[in-house]
Amino acid sequence: MNLDPRLNAFRSDLADSRLKGRVEAARFVDGRAMTVRVPLADLRRRPAADAPLETQALCGERVTVFEDEGEGWAWVQLAGDGYVGWMESEALAAAPQTSPRWRVDAPRTLVFPGPDIKLPPLHALPMGALIAERGTTRDHNASYVLVEPFGAVVAQHLVPAGDVAEDFVAVAARLLGAPYLWGGKSALGIDCSGLVQLSLAQAGIDAPRDADMQERWAAPLDPAARRRRGDLVFWKGHVGIMADETQLLHANAHHMMTAIEPLADALARYEAKDSPVTSIARPMSLDA
Repeated sequence: MNLDPRLNAFRSDLADSRLKGRVEAARFVDGRAMTVRVPLADLRRRPAADAPLETQALCGERVTVFEDEGEGWAWVQLAGDGYVGWMESEALAAAPQTSPRWRVDAPRTLVFPGPDIKLPPLHALPMGALIAERGTTRDHNASYVLVEPFGAVVAQHLVPAGDVAEDFVAVAARLLGAPYLWGGKSALGIDCSGLVQLSLAQAGIDAPRDADMQERWAAPLDPAARRRRGDLVFWKGHVGIMADETQLLHANAHHMMTAIEPLADALARYEAKDSPVTSIARPMSLDA
């Protein structure tokens, strides 16, 4: 069976030891567990800043490192969706002994150097980022979670890491207007399948990363069935979310942002490019 190199760590010179006997490689290694320590870490096809962006990993996400080549790049596999690629070594830190307590629920939240919203922010964390807490406090403006190893985030932008959103479509709608970015997974830039994966993750549903993977994963529906909120519409290389029976919510290169439009308009545009709908499906773990 041919293994998908997007989801299996193997090259001719190096491979994940768990793949021994299934692939050929000059050397097999055991991976080393690490975690993403920056707000957003790019996963690239090659170890170069101008290489194509495959996806992004969020702060607190676990990764397995198979090679750190000493030139500032590490060859890794994301623990969540299994995606393989190259990440800047400085984006990684040793995996913590305890699980993060909080998850960012806002499209973005600012990290202040201390519990004071008037201080200049250090940086911002994207939706879905995980936070290890070193304490809590409050002042006359807000309540704060103190971030390990330093910094403070307003508590109202966070939810317990194990909490799940009731409606993944409402999560996706909070990213309306986010610019389109191939491989992106945040309010700073997101693509069609990244929007689906991120919004489902906030609802506690683990979905694959790319549109073709999501199409194979989701439960297919009768093409003649009435569309409903949360259904996924697939084209070759593209996916959108039904916001209701007639409106499509998707990150797309036509609007160059996350937008809602009539499904009929999207259908006509893709059919003019000789790209018909390939399937309509429902995310796994949702009622069929």
